[in-house]
Amino acid sequence: MIAPDAPMRLFSGPLSMFGAKAQIAALEKGLAFELVMVPFEMKRLYEPKHPEVLRINPKRQVPVLIHGDLEIFDSTQIFEYLEDVAPNPPLWPADPAERARARLIEHKSDEVYFPPIIRLMGLQDTPEDPAAIAARDQAARFYGEMERQLDGRDYLAGPYSFADIAFYMAQLFGARMGAGMTEATPGLLRWRARITARPAVRQVAGAMAAFLVSEGRPLPDFMKGLASV
Repeated sequence: MIAPDAPMRLFSGPLSMFGAKAQIAALEKGLAFELVMVPFEMKRLYEPKHPEVLRINPKRQVPVLIHGDLEIFDSTQIFEYLEDVAPNPPLWPADPAERARARLIEHKSDEVYFPPIIRLMGLQDTPEDPAAIAARDQAARFYGEMERQLDGRDYLAGPYSFADIAFYMAQLFGARMGAGMTEATPGLLRWRARITARPAVRQVAGAMAAFLVSEGRPLPDFMKGLASV
């Protein structure tokens, strides 16, 4: 059993979507933790790897969470652990069906929406490449799906949840890569403004915006007010 006062350390990176997800969740839970930002440069990326990340995660990437003698990785696994160790405020819906929908959205944000965005990262100089056009089309279709999922609600799966955190961070990178949301999904635009206003989100996304500005990288419009947070 982990002692109640055991220290918690979260390893992330300044441009880690998955690390940002875990950090927002920990902040929303009001947990005390040490944030360890691993070395990162635009040219070398995460090389050399942080030794603790290498030791704990065979995939060699953040996020990694150490809590007492527990060592885990993967943002979804960290979500689940934080919900168990700090059930209040809850970040999964109480209703089983809504909880299942929230888990599915979190999964699809990572595994369905985000892969085309990753492809766009290598196509920034050739936006009219058929592969880039196809990736943007895939993102737009996903936005349409999430617009229907909202159906006039404030959040994606009932109450504010990990699903909102996951998709918010994923679409942030989509916007950076030229596949942002448009007026075709007005409900999602309002949803994004609602999530952006949350203190935990502003803290994490603000640090990311400040890093991008320091590197001379452009910001999507909705992030420009975050750079000074």
